[in-house]
Amino acid sequence: MKKIVFLLIIILACTSCSNDFITLNPPSELNADGFYKTETDMNQAVLSAYGRLRDLYNGQYVRLGEIRSDNTTYSWLSGNPANEKGIDDFSSPLLPENSFLNDTWNNSYNLILRCNIVIGRIDNVSFKDESLKSQYKAEARFLRALMYFYLNRIFGGHALNGELLGVVKVDKEITQDEAYELGRASLQEMYDLIIEDLTFAEANLPASHGPSDIGRATKGAATGLLGKVYMTMAGYPLNRGNEYYTKAIGQFRTIINNSQYTLVPTYSALFDVSNKNTSESLFEVQYKKGAPNGATGSPWNNNFAPRFSDKEVVLIGDKGGENSPTRDMSEAYETGDPRKYVSMRDGWINAKTGAWEGDKYVCKYYDISTSGSDNGNNWIELRLADIYLLYAEALVKTGADKQEVINYVNKIRQRARNTPGDPEAEPVPDLLKDLNVGDFPTDEALLLAIEKERRVELAFENHRWFDLVRTGRAKDVMIAEQANDGYTTFTWNDHALAYPIPMTVMQSNPQKIIQNNGYTQL
Repeated sequence: MKKIVFLLIIILACTSCSNDFITLNPPSELNADGFYKTETDMNQAVLSAYGRLRDLYNGQYVRLGEIRSDNTTYSWLSGNPANEKGIDDFSSPLLPENSFLNDTWNNSYNLILRCNIVIGRIDNVSFKDESLKSQYKAEARFLRALMYFYLNRIFGGHALNGELLGVVKVDKEITQDEAYELGRASLQEMYDLIIEDLTFAEANLPASHGPSDIGRATKGAATGLLGKVYMTMAGYPLNRGNEYYTKAIGQFRTIINNSQYTLVPTYSALFDVSNKNTSESLFEVQYKKGAPNGATGSPWNNNFAPRFSDKEVVLIGDKGGENSPTRDMSEAYETGDPRKYVSMRDGWINAKTGAWEGDKYVCKYYDISTSGSDNGNNWIELRLADIYLLYAEALVKTGADKQEVINYVNKIRQRARNTPGDPEAEPVPDLLKDLNVGDFPTDEALLLAIEKERRVELAFENHRWFDLVRTGRAKDVMIAEQANDGYTTFTWNDHALAYPIPMTVMQSNPQKIIQNNGYTQL
């Protein structure tokens, strides 16, 4: 029997919601035909879409992005499921059946369908304030754009039919029969939809929200994300080049010139669980521990802890051994860089034996779980430092003034060196000194410096793999990283730049869904 995997739920609704945005639990599913009649109903529908973000950010995006890159690895043991190992080791035969690919596809489309319900039905609902109606629609379009941005960076690429394809375009509520007629859209068409959604969101979202609505998308979130979309389109695989780098610069300057956004004084303050949604943040996925069954908590502190540690690393709950920093990542930091101490450790001392255990782990998302893997950390999806460094990169690409480039990289380094680091480390002379234009005789050298700064500044925030793909650096970097880690049999293939369409999706509609290069068409 055929299954429409990418349309898990066509009829969605929600029940009661708290007034506090960050404490929302995912809503129940009801009959949509009897719902979405009032302004309150539409608000709950929007919030139901936000609630689904946690399913994706809890681990699926990290596995397909961060673990895929040279930043981190998965501490796989014989007998463990092969899904994460396949992602980490580029084990192509494993990938089409990989459960994380399937879950990412399904959960992303689940959220898109929730957005489509809001977008398609809200105009028929009476609102006291028409601007609020526009805001709700803009929020839904922002979230839909975010989902399609991820889906197309993960699955978009050169297909077996010779075309550059994105994912399946579902921009409205559809029937099951209509779903069977859908194939993959061109990658350009998918990015056109993303741009259209973000342009609408930018025009209709407020600059900020009140205390009970912290975490909802803002105008700045849409502006910044659109700039990032343009940067991606400028690079691989669309390769739109200078025109789109220029478009990105315009978006980034809007954020940079907005006094609402500032770098927080220290790097460590960004990841303090008691200091969420800072002035540096453009968009965060909201988490809060303590809900029944940990429904709104974040798992990363536990998931990223060495699996054989006890309370030396995390005090309460599970230890997953996921997203373990590579040796190459550890060595990427300059000596004494305080960001390393904030972000990762090279090992831990076994409390029972007193021995040093050389299991590297991410400590950037530290919190004390209530139980299991229930922490309070938000996921920072987009922040000002990311914007600064993308802006610097785009300036180089368009031949702009190199001093302006250096100034924005130095802002990041200055904040980093003012951050408290390892209290037991010896002081380092000229720690993270300012860069100078004369240090970089070529544009290529300057771009590599920006790439390195992005790597250490945004470590474990799931930017690295997507950076490597869009800049065309993935092949060289991953070959070097695999060799550094002793994988002498590793062979690169360009089809690794895009993941395969999940096997279950191919099975659901094999006559319509075209597979990516390097993978098997059913």
